Amino acid sequence: MSGSPYKEALKDLAPEQRAHFSWLDAPHLKRVIAALETAEAGSARYVGGCVRDSLLGVAPKDFDVATVLTPDKATAALKAAGLGVAPTGIDHGTVTAIADHKGVEVTTLRADVSTDGRRATVAFTRDWAIDAGRRDFTVNAIYLTPDGKLYDPVGGVDDAAKKIVRFIGEPEARIREDYLRILRFFRFSARFCETFDAAGLAACAALKDGMGQLSAERIGAEMTGILCLPRAAFALEAMAQTGVLDQVWPQKPDLAAAARMKNIDPGAPAPLMLAALYGERGQGIGSALRLSNAEKAVRSNAVINLAAVAPSLSDHKVRELIYRLGKDGLGDAGLLAAARGDISADDYASLKDRIDRFDAPVLSISGKDVVKAGVAPGPAVSAILAGTEKTWIGEDFPGPERQRDILDALIKQHKSA
Repeated sequence: MSGSPYKEALKDLAPEQRAHFSWLDAPHLKRVIAALETAEAGSARYVGGCVRDSLLGVAPKDFDVATVLTPDKATAALKAAGLGVAPTGIDHGTVTAIADHKGVEVTTLRADVSTDGRRATVAFTRDWAIDAGRRDFTVNAIYLTPDGKLYDPVGGVDDAAKKIVRFIGEPEARIREDYLRILRFFRFSARFCETFDAAGLAACAALKDGMGQLSAERIGAEMTGILCLPRAAFALEAMAQTGVLDQVWPQKPDLAAAARMKNIDPGAPAPLMLAALYGERGQGIGSALRLSNAEKAVRSNAVINLAAVAPSLSDHKVRELIYRLGKDGLGDAGLLAAARGDISADDYASLKDRIDRFDAPVLSISGKDVVKAGVAPGPAVSAILAGTEKTWIGEDFPGPERQRDILDALIKQHKSA
């Protein structure tokens, strides 16, 4: 395909930029590039997050390669070089090359044939600029040749330097191609920017109803990405003002609690952020966003266990709560309590310190010990165990020897009744 409005222009990395691209010399990446370049010189360039993040001085986690080779030719070239290949997204032109046990996504240049707001029908192209033009943001459409030359057809390098996340071309047109780009706009802006691009923000507000076309899985994955960010509150505030957050969950959010949670713990995970945002009003949000069962449990348990947390808890009470809720359960409830203002940040710091220092109490007595002592199986066994546990907790969790004494006394009392 042809007809790109952009011109090919390569520019060397500046010395200060090159310092952040040491990964160009990574052996596994060089093996992948060499395999593709052997099939056709100049056929492969790095693109996307690895280029964007490196320009911003952030170490990239994943590496994507764009190529003019069609998927079958790319696959053949990689296999010819002795590399593994997995057809991870073959319908969209993506295969994963495996070199030195590390995966690298290799995607054929594409042009959109049609879009419906959820997915695109694509055709392969050999035009780098056309491939760039179908991407979402300028900072995600910067290409880097294996020898360190930038190809920047839409102004992404300048936007990266200015820390601007800007849609390529007309924002509303980009959003109508895939409404998930609304949430991606907020996520990338919260990662890199101090302010939102005004045109992008206005387009997100105007087209927010289109998010109803998206699957719950896609929305959930993108929201999880936003909520995990240290600056999640920056995104959430703007999402609420534009009405985008209402499209995710219709209940009123507690933005202040979410902001306090990130101030206290920038690494607070998404389920706890949902607990801070919606509290009891978030019942069902885990299923709506297709969270895992473990993630749903973290959110709901934090809300339920919140009532157990109070200011200035004694050491004995902390140990009791660790026993009943577990260390993670108590810590999550404590962070939520601090985010909601039920306890102070100092109270939470004290609680967290003691959770880290205290061992989880272990009751070594079981029903088998009661039956072995001559008590017939039935309600009496449960009653004796419950009494043993109550006394053990009241005495601040003594060790096995004292636990046995407590049990023996209760068994003796039962037999003499």
